[in-house]
Amino acid sequence: MTLATLTLPTFEDVEEAARRLQGVAHTTPVLRCGTADRLYRAQFFFKCENLQRTGAFKFRGAYNTLARFTPEQRKAGVLTFSAGNHAQAIALSARLLDMPALIVMPEDAAASKMAATREYGAQVVTYNPLTEDRLAISRKLAQERGMTLVPPSDHADVVAGQGTVAKELLEQVPKLDYLFVCLGGGGLLAGSVLATQALAPNCQVIGVEPENANDGQLSLRKGEIVDIPYPTTIADGAQARSLGHITFPIIRQGVEEIVTVSDMQLMQSLRFFAERMKIVVE
Repeated sequence: MTLATLTLPTFEDVEEAARRLQGVAHTTPVLRCGTADRLYRAQFFFKCENLQRTGAFKFRGAYNTLARFTPEQRKAGVLTFSAGNHAQAIALSARLLDMPALIVMPEDAAASKMAATREYGAQVVTYNPLTEDRLAISRKLAQERGMTLVPPSDHADVVAGQGTVAKELLEQVPKLDYLFVCLGGGGLLAGSVLATQALAPNCQVIGVEPENANDGQLSLRKGEIVDIPYPTTIADGAQARSLGHITFPIIRQGVEEIVTVSDMQLMQSLRFFAERMKIVVE
């Protein structure tokens, strides 16, 4: 499929994903923090996807995608590549839908995430992220085993599933001036654009990514996808080298700005959430 014929997801796809996820994904709470409000003289609403199944929003996109598989695809199984959150999401979704799952993970992935992926029932194959190409490995294995490859972000059904986070948030808190969304491969940010444009068109969407993994920021500024070397950051879920051909057009059209944060700022934020709000976030 060429870029000219690429079909991008719409808000209608997000609505369908929400119906598909009803009773399967958790409706996560929105928390407030008076200290944060006072520090920055604003009202903050924190969408707690850390309380989602597998501990991240990734479950939404994974389940929505696998639930649309044909019987033949389910029998052959699903394959993906991921440092951890998408890996766990695919593994659990595959178990719930009774299909095999094979996950290609970097050998330096968090031990807890690799263990959880296996515990959910998936087979794990590791690779060296500095010397090996995860996409090439995944494509070869998928072809050999007849499995369907589902990338972590650049897939219409994944984007639609992730968009249910923003849809749900805007139903819980209808009037937002800004929506700040974390950015790795762009699935959550692209899905958030679809939901926000439909439900809160006056809300500005801002992407946030690690400063050492700022491919999204560079791409938005240049107006085309920019590929960077394998980034080093504590935000292992945001170590994408580039946005995708599905996520980038949506982000380019609907994101006001992409800002970056340092690893030190990330650690300070983790500590703030733990100390002041008593929650564990990534």
